[in-house]
Amino acid sequence: MLALGSSEASAQVANINYDLKSAVHAADVDATARPLGAATPNSAAAMMTPAIVKTTTAVTLGNGAVIQAVPAHSVTVSFGQSMAAEAAWLYRAGWPLYALVDKYASSAPLDAETNCLATAVYFEARGESAEGQLAVARVVMNRAASGRYPPSWCETVRQHAQFSFVRHGQFPVVDTASAAWARAEAVARLAAANVVPSVSTDVLWYHADYVAPAWRRNLTEVQKIGAHIFYRA
Repeated sequence: MLALGSSEASAQVANINYDLKSAVHAADVDATARPLGAATPNSAAAMMTPAIVKTTTAVTLGNGAVIQAVPAHSVTVSFGQSMAAEAAWLYRAGWPLYALVDKYASSAPLDAETNCLATAVYFEARGESAEGQLAVARVVMNRAASGRYPPSWCETVRQHAQFSFVRHGQFPVVDTASAAWARAEAVARLAAANVVPSVSTDVLWYHADYVAPAWRRNLTEVQKIGAHIFYRA
């Protein structure tokens, strides 16, 4: 298993088109919420940001999920910045990475680039810890930001002969109903939001510890996380 990627690229705001029929309003983060405690209605609502509304009969929850009664016209909802702000607040308040992954694991759709990031996490590291999965996502992001590899996350993941799960530029089928995919989506969201520290921006390579590729000899080993060894030039 070989993977290469990009990391602390700036957090991206995902603009998702939902079919809704009324505006969604943001609320303040509940400052009294305790780390790892149950979220209050106010703190959950803090995830939401104003939307460009046409018509709707639905409500967007703090985790990005949409509850909708009947079909409606399209709405563009920007949730990236508010999710990043809430996740950063929770991380500073003491939430560990695994708890943040659990919180942001949802069925809410991702934009195309973050979906590619989640796909790399799913196929390369779904058996790894949250830290190991985040490191894989950051390598993808690092590569795309480095100027040495394709400039987008999707192009980086699809680059020929870089990720072993990619065949002819195509991804295998993902079990989108699985808990592993929900966790991969959450890791991708947190990586894109640049909330939790991980490998540094110069880490562009990794491989599984059960292989010994020749290319590693010209690189500096940085860290081993789970089954993956990470390198910089």
